Amino acid sequence: MAQSNVVLENVSVNCYIVTMTMWSPQLAGRSGPRYLAIAEALADDVANGSLPGGSRLPTHRDMAEQLGVTVGTVSRAYAEAARRGLLSGEVGRGTFVRGVSATPDAAGPIDLSQNHPPDPAGQPQRRALLGALASLTARSDSGGLLDYPAAGGNAADREAGAAWISRAGVEARPEEVLVCTGSQHGLLVLLATLLEPGGLLLAESLTYAGLKAVAALLHLRLRGLSMDAHGLRPDALEAACRETGAKAAYLIPTLQNPTTAVMPEARRREIVEVARRHGLALVEDDVHGLLPERRPPPLAALAPERTYYLTSTSKTLAPGLRIAYVKAPAARVPRLAANLRASTWAVAPLTAAIASAWIRDGSADTLLAARRAEARARQALAAERLAGPDVDVHPEAYSLWLRLPEPWRAETFAAEARQRGVLVTPAEAFSLDRDPVVHAVRVCTGAARTREALALGLDVVAELLAGGAAAGTPIV
Repeated sequence: MAQSNVVLENVSVNCYIVTMTMWSPQLAGRSGPRYLAIAEALADDVANGSLPGGSRLPTHRDMAEQLGVTVGTVSRAYAEAARRGLLSGEVGRGTFVRGVSATPDAAGPIDLSQNHPPDPAGQPQRRALLGALASLTARSDSGGLLDYPAAGGNAADREAGAAWISRAGVEARPEEVLVCTGSQHGLLVLLATLLEPGGLLLAESLTYAGLKAVAALLHLRLRGLSMDAHGLRPDALEAACRETGAKAAYLIPTLQNPTTAVMPEARRREIVEVARRHGLALVEDDVHGLLPERRPPPLAALAPERTYYLTSTSKTLAPGLRIAYVKAPAARVPRLAANLRASTWAVAPLTAAIASAWIRDGSADTLLAARRAEARARQALAAERLAGPDVDVHPEAYSLWLRLPEPWRAETFAAEARQRGVLVTPAEAFSLDRDPVVHAVRVCTGAARTREALALGLDVVAELLAGGAAAGTPIV
């Protein structure tokens, strides 16, 4: 291996970084794709000590010129090395060798497909968990946490749920609130209550992928309605109500999944008026609703008499809690509670108690603020790499919506990204149309365990876009 101008710098984190102006991988005798040959050469040099931990690699462009390959080939090679846990990226500084003893950021590809809340710095959720467990186990009635739970949640948990819902601007009394085992369970209970098998549910044409699974389980029909930059179009909802006589609609007005759209208040009021004219029940999925510091009022605040409001702790506090809250018109709560009992009986008392303790003592607000801050930092990384008119973003979202240039197709783009070690989700996963006209992918910024891993994954997506469809898998 050739190398030159090696400089040892003492940096403020009490470690040493070797700055290298040149590293030349030995590719002679290596078969297979060039990107794999580069990654294998890098792995060999790390293993034999020629590339010590902290070494800074040449930029993608410099390496490409040195080897006579495309920048995309080098990006793919670096991504493969990062997947193996050999590299890490530092924004504004470059790509560095982690060394053979380093722990990979994650096993397997860089996951930009899962809508996972990003892990904030400092592990505030761990401290909050330990504090809640210590407090709960010190209680004289802690044995009740292992007893059969109250169906729909005990009084303390329903009160905490009402308090959490009120943070979004929705007035809620504990007797209007049910505690569910995650938002997917809450959605199942709501739709099983509102519709009979064979019933029709209206929704945005691009929507939460899990809705399709629930609808299939309950034997419901789904109809996707036209959207624009502000979400569901009121005229499309009006036409569908007149044509079908549908009794319920499912909407995601705030940080719509997958497009990240936030419906303006004026549009929300139009939707409410359509629903009132046609006697339509509105299921409002607001699991991301607390992430934006400034947001329009939820539909449930504008039309509490017909809105079934669903929120969760999974996206804002901790996914593993599996605690969600449903707020419904009081007259429908008994029927909802009966369907909740039929599905899971009730939530686990311990996790419900943890969520309640966090909401009461302020830990929930601290965790929410930490998630929001990390989301902003990661969206800033994404904006540096994927900015443009074809990218729909929100600074406090966990994902972005990337509309693809011709002749890319979403499935082909996702497949090529996967070949390069990065996972994204094609539009087909969210579409309620058999032949989607939107060729786009959702790119999640939260699932990568570190910002450095996210940056590497975003670089691969950007390189893939810059290279064009002709550089990837043929489109037929």
